[in-house]
Amino acid sequence: MNNIPSVDLADFLSDNPNRKQKFASEIGRAYEEIGFVSLKNHFLSDDLVGGLYKEVKSFFALPVETKKAYEIEGLGGQRGYVSFGKEHAKGKKEGDLKEFWHFGQESEADTNLDEEYPENVMVNELSNFNETGMKAYRMLEKTGIYVLRALALYIGLDEFYFDHWATNGNSILRPIHYPPITEEPKGAVRAGAHGDINLITLLMGASSGGLQVLRKDGEWIDAIPEEDELVINVGDMLERHTNNKLRSTIHRVINPPKEQWGSPRYSIPFFMHPRGDMKLDCLEACIDDTNPKAFDDITAGQFLHQRLVEIGLIKK
Repeated sequence: MNNIPSVDLADFLSDNPNRKQKFASEIGRAYEEIGFVSLKNHFLSDDLVGGLYKEVKSFFALPVETKKAYEIEGLGGQRGYVSFGKEHAKGKKEGDLKEFWHFGQESEADTNLDEEYPENVMVNELSNFNETGMKAYRMLEKTGIYVLRALALYIGLDEFYFDHWATNGNSILRPIHYPPITEEPKGAVRAGAHGDINLITLLMGASSGGLQVLRKDGEWIDAIPEEDELVINVGDMLERHTNNKLRSTIHRVINPPKEQWGSPRYSIPFFMHPRGDMKLDCLEACIDDTNPKAFDDITAGQFLHQRLVEIGLIKK
């Protein structure tokens, strides 16, 4: 396997039960084997993708002082701007060579949430920035719900098992800017080797190169989707909940060859989180004599807090 498998969401959305089962089987097997797929026929239109990249590039082109005015203390980076080099991979001291923005959940008024989400930060200089970002947020959330439905069927759960937890969940849309590299990095890369915290991650922008995935045999392979595909991977929460059945694979964004240091890179991952009170206890369907329970019981909110401390976004 020299690239990640490609799957077609149109199969799952069709009225043909065989095609629907085919999609669930394909994505489930891929997540057991390597933890990553590229997905075509998602809900993001080309116009929306183009509009979001336009807004994102305009934001990151603003003066540093302007951007830092949107870096809100006390939120652990969960909304607004996070400046260059502040986040690092778990267990790594060097900050990643990136700056980013966070759009968060705007939950429905009648939702009985166990927690209160911070409000999104409004960018005054760009009139369409927040609206475009939240439109993309909704389409990525919708895509993620269908992927989770397929995985529920693959595991042997009710198809809509994840719907309650992921709808109005604590999901994050993160536009990232990797600026041009101006000098030899001292041990730092654009994104250090890591596993994601959440249930699944849906990534826009991987087609620009640099994303690598660690295969079971210890080899790094490039993840190269088609231009219109999303890269979607399993996060640590889902690996834990499925008792290691579905794999949260280590991945990284490497620095480009020296002749390309002058070019910036943009990517936009959507980190799909459940509500904080979702129990991540190992599912009974994923426990047997060969695969005994591997993790202690914990809620999604508790797990998220632990990991935000580990990657340097909040203090203990």
